[in-house]
Amino acid sequence: MKLSLSLICISIAWLVNAQDVQPTGYEGIGITGDAADVTVPTELRIVLMGGSTDVDQALQWMIGRAKGGDVVIIRASGSTGYNEYIYGLGTVNSVETLLIDSREKALKESVGKRIREAEMLFIAGGDQWNYVKYWKDSEVSKAIKYLIEDKQIPIGGTSAGCAVLTGYIFDASHGSAYSKDVLKNPYDTTVSVSKSFIDLPFLKNAISDQHYSQRERQGRHVTFMARILKDMDTKQIIGIGVDEKTALCIDKNGNAFAYGKNLVYVLLAGPMKPEACKPDQSLTFDQSGKAIRAYIFTASPEGSRVYNLKESPSGLPNELWFVKNGDLQRVKAN
Repeated sequence: MKLSLSLICISIAWLVNAQDVQPTGYEGIGITGDAADVTVPTELRIVLMGGSTDVDQALQWMIGRAKGGDVVIIRASGSTGYNEYIYGLGTVNSVETLLIDSREKALKESVGKRIREAEMLFIAGGDQWNYVKYWKDSEVSKAIKYLIEDKQIPIGGTSAGCAVLTGYIFDASHGSAYSKDVLKNPYDTTVSVSKSFIDLPFLKNAISDQHYSQRERQGRHVTFMARILKDMDTKQIIGIGVDEKTALCIDKNGNAFAYGKNLVYVLLAGPMKPEACKPDQSLTFDQSGKAIRAYIFTASPEGSRVYNLKESPSGLPNELWFVKNGDLQRVKAN
């Protein structure tokens, strides 16, 4: 009996010690597929997804360019819901989710190392302010820079994950912004726009917005664009609005396609600045009714052609948008 008790105690001690020395490594919270890292050739692709139900075809479009490699999901909240879903959409070696929900975790070299091993990176939805405050100037942002510039892999994001992929972002540092409020005061505290910590080609002078038509975000998007033109060092700004269940997909040459069910909006403004953009005053961005040229594209499961982002859209815009005394107006261009 004493021997048995001793063996039990030794076994318990071994288990405790074994648990203590299990390598945490990085902030992985679950993996589907082969845990061994593989290295395969990849190709840069960009996916801006508008939130709500994910677009299968857009993710498959990314997977096709990851060529059987490892998919890494990064997020600051939530769990491993993407693992089985993406693994089932095509041929990949693995899908792993990293929960990077603090500055301390984002600064870990092991986290950066794991992200660098990805052949496809997807940023889940959540709160983009968490992404900015945790990930900017960290091992996470360094790893993403490496994936874009050196490894050149498919990179995408949905909702908040989409927001941080353009050169300018609505960072939500003071909560969400609502069109009806910010059109009346473009310097409302909720209008927090900053430079992104992610530098993707074709998107340097762009700002995206998501859940676009469904949450009536056109007014706040125009306000963000007006503030950028007035306050930041740019003469041109592109607004990319993506509806729910819809994705804008951009290949390595700048060719863009709209996958899904709803609409993608491309808004062009500049170099003329808003006529009235001051604190506690209604926005006026008119320019004789031509402040913003709006090109609107209907998505499809097969991928509808948008245009090449290296160039300007050809032909007349679908609509002209302008703001007078806080009232956003949209008129057909033809």
